[in-house]
Amino acid sequence: MDCVIIRGTRLEVRHIPGPAIRAPLVFLHEGLGSVAMWTQRGRDWPLELCRITGRPGWVYSRRGYGRSDPVPDVRGAPHDTEFWHTGRHEPDYMHREALDVLPALLDALGIKTPVLVGHSDGASIALLHASHHPVTACVVMAPHVFVEEISIQSIERARAAYLDTKEQGLRSRLARYHDDVDNAFWQWNDIWLDPAFQRFDIRNECRHISAPVLVIQGANDEYGSLQQVEDVAPQHAPAFKLVLEACGHSPHRDQPEAVLTAVADFLSGQP
Repeated sequence: MDCVIIRGTRLEVRHIPGPAIRAPLVFLHEGLGSVAMWTQRGRDWPLELCRITGRPGWVYSRRGYGRSDPVPDVRGAPHDTEFWHTGRHEPDYMHREALDVLPALLDALGIKTPVLVGHSDGASIALLHASHHPVTACVVMAPHVFVEEISIQSIERARAAYLDTKEQGLRSRLARYHDDVDNAFWQWNDIWLDPAFQRFDIRNECRHISAPVLVIQGANDEYGSLQQVEDVAPQHAPAFKLVLEACGHSPHRDQPEAVLTAVADFLSGQP
């Protein structure tokens, strides 16, 4: 299976086979990610993680990313349809992904209580979903639980780099991973730089997570401070924290072995 149709929209998916007796890993990508972007620098990181943990896996691209269908009129006026949102994202876009789209995808795949593995925006979506729905566990790398100035500054730099027309610039590099690279970039960049998004804060919702959580962040993360790690604090479930030295915003790329070991150890005690 390389796609699944959710309410008329095609989402790219990849299945990694594994023992059906264990809850599968479901990978949620970053704000500019996709199925293919999990596999970089000569490593198939989702496959490695599935093998080391002995679990099956599902990797998917959100709408507008990778080979999934685009967001209609991605820079136009926001508009709600029966299920999907069109036009520019609004400040609740991660809530929509976590509470509407992801449950529909899991239902289509026949998954009831996954292990969510999220990075950056995907980590925030994982936390939001786990705060409202049952999961086996959550592994979140570089999550955003509130908006910081360091994040905005880095995203402003990303916009400048994207608009630079260099042959090997950010836009051309991202185009390798997305059918519609402008759709992928602007749906993320526009909302993060919208003043209305400054109020995004999911710390209270994180308190309601009832499954174990592993939070991983690089000490040199250019998109968030270590306060993001500290503020993932479920009231009724354990939260394990890991800060990696010599590591930026992508722990699974900067310190892949350390992250594989940490996640395998964390999941060894889970159902």
